[in-house]
Amino acid sequence: MKFAIIVNITRDKALRLARELAAWLEARGLDYIYDTESARALGSPKSAGVESLTRLCDLFISLGGDGTLLYTSHYSVAKPVLGINVGNLGFLTEFNPADMFAAMEHVLNGNYSIHTRSQLEATVGGDGGISRMTALNDVVIEKGTYSRIPTFIIRLDDEVLGSYRADGIIIATSTGSTAYSLSAGGPIIAPKSNVFVITPICPHMLTVRPIVISDDKLISVSVEATGGEFPLNLDGQLRKMLEPGEIVAVRKSPQAVNLVANENRNYCEILRTKLLWGHEHPAGQ
Repeated sequence: MKFAIIVNITRDKALRLARELAAWLEARGLDYIYDTESARALGSPKSAGVESLTRLCDLFISLGGDGTLLYTSHYSVAKPVLGINVGNLGFLTEFNPADMFAAMEHVLNGNYSIHTRSQLEATVGGDGGISRMTALNDVVIEKGTYSRIPTFIIRLDDEVLGSYRADGIIIATSTGSTAYSLSAGGPIIAPKSNVFVITPICPHMLTVRPIVISDDKLISVSVEATGGEFPLNLDGQLRKMLEPGEIVAVRKSPQAVNLVANENRNYCEILRTKLLWGHEHPAGQ
């Protein structure tokens, strides 16, 4: 088994863990390789372009926070991803640094399970447009620097859902429901729910609310404006500046992301811990 290791090189703790993991793997005669940026930061000759890692490796290890895991998921394709949380919130990264070597032992023994997470697939301009793009968390269209309030036209399959005057639109998976969509007032959706949520950003109409839809729908979004360009972000990464009237088609991707599961961690515990729902009230209150 060969491992791909992707590191958040801005965190000293992640770099330290990467060195410890490399020594652990080498002591067991196991092969590994870093993406180019991680290898450069660590001074390692074991490097390859991030796009080639899925061809070269059997399993990915993400050392960082949720952002690092999102980045890793874009290149892992169908390969399993083991996420070690060196960040703060850590909704997606299943394991703490103290759990890393025990998790690796389970992986080597084949004694692990997988959480399969749906992705979004976005295309622009139909068959003649750009390549398909995927997102584990969300597809976001924003007004950017446009000086006025644009109108976002949303269609479900061939039916118009509505025209929203807003600062932007978020289309999120159940995984992404606890990310940008949550901060914009969207609902929390349990993982593996077969739904997406469409959440407006700062709508200028009091009647506009987030809507949860079946994940078999085709969502089409265009921006109605007199000019300007509008950022299209996937998982927080700018992918394109949209022209007025340009259509973004979003659907469920045929390719899921496979996360190595921490059997000692459950979703209710994550919500209680990360969202501080576990605070106990004083007796009698």
